[in-house]
Amino acid sequence: MKFCSQCGSSAVTLSIPKGDDRPRHLCGSCGTIYYINPRVIVGVLPYVGDKVMLCKRAIQPRLGLWTLPAGFMENGESSEEGALRESWEEARASIRVDDLYSVYDIPHINQVYMLYRGELTDMNFGPGPESLEVELFREEEIPWKEIAFPIMQRTLEHYFEDTRLGLYQLHRGVINRKL
Repeated sequence: MKFCSQCGSSAVTLSIPKGDDRPRHLCGSCGTIYYINPRVIVGVLPYVGDKVMLCKRAIQPRLGLWTLPAGFMENGESSEEGALRESWEEARASIRVDDLYSVYDIPHINQVYMLYRGELTDMNFGPGPESLEVELFREEEIPWKEIAFPIMQRTLEHYFEDTRLGLYQLHRGVINRKL
């Protein structure tokens, strides 16, 4: 951030505002403080019977790798609405949401993931503009070495373990940068 979008007349500086504990972008002219907050990614782990749906990414990052349908939450929508929208955009999938299933913080990239578990309501699905392919996989068929993001792999692992136990619980955690 270089200039104040509130007054447009001043360059912003990075400093700690009075009463705060971390650097923020500040306008020296009008006093506006800019808070840059984490991005929320919402999605669904779609299932039907003993299979889960994965999408092969048609975009960067991780082009050509497999993921659950998910993306950035938009202003004006709930996390569940965003998850359903992303499922439609990426997989043209109609889903009945069961419950919030996993919440992971990824502090080093300023992201929070919220993934729901949801049952496919029909088999009319296919790739949207951000997917090359959309397929259903049994656990033993999943291309584990081609999963795009650690959060998706962890969520899938939890799902299959919970399925074996017959008990679905909320999974939470933090994914830290690999050193």
